[in-house]
Amino acid sequence: MSKKLLLITAAAGVVSFLGAFGAAWFTRPAAVQGASGEEPGEASTQTASGTKSPPTVLAPTMTPAHDGSNTRAMTEEQLKELIFEVREKIQEYQAKNQSLDKEKQRLLVAQQTLQKDIAALNDLRVELAATVANLRNERDMLQKTRVEVEQAERTNLVAIAAAYDKMDAARASEILSNMAATQSKSGAVNRSTNIDDAVKILFFMQDRTKAKVLAELASTEPALAALLSQKLKQVTGG
Repeated sequence: MSKKLLLITAAAGVVSFLGAFGAAWFTRPAAVQGASGEEPGEASTQTASGTKSPPTVLAPTMTPAHDGSNTRAMTEEQLKELIFEVREKIQEYQAKNQSLDKEKQRLLVAQQTLQKDIAALNDLRVELAATVANLRNERDMLQKTRVEVEQAERTNLVAIAAAYDKMDAARASEILSNMAATQSKSGAVNRSTNIDDAVKILFFMQDRTKAKVLAELASTEPALAALLSQKLKQVTGG
């Protein structure tokens, strides 16, 4: 009898344990579902010891699909900004290139103009040098052909001219012709020796007498008369 009682007690314990385990297993999802279905404003459930647990705050969670869409959206926005910045840089670069091209063309035109100006200035310099040389030659020739009357000989020339004024025009013209014309050893006439003295005397003669003498010379020696008339304009210091 003791063995049967023991077996019956053991079997009852096993059945009781299995029943309790099954009841606990089947009732657990309902409890969890009830706890998860409570609103944030509802009272929290009591613990096994009888104390209230703090209210559960449900934090919003982001699913992987939602996170990926946000990441993709941010990447597209950054790509758009990058493209916009690149376009701005390209436009700035093109504008700078255009400005540099214009500046290069302007410098090229300025250089060509400067070269033309330099060439023109060189031509003017050559012309000016030639003009100065011609002026110097003319000045030298004028100095050579000029008949200068010194202050020391002025008194004597005035006295000689007064004597010629009292002479006959034909006689005075003959003397002046002989004074202006000197024979060289070869027989050629050299009028550059004493012609200045003849011009000086003729210059200080009275205008009426001077005209008569030149008229006599023009009838006998027209070339000498023309030369004396020309040199009378070159007398200085009288």
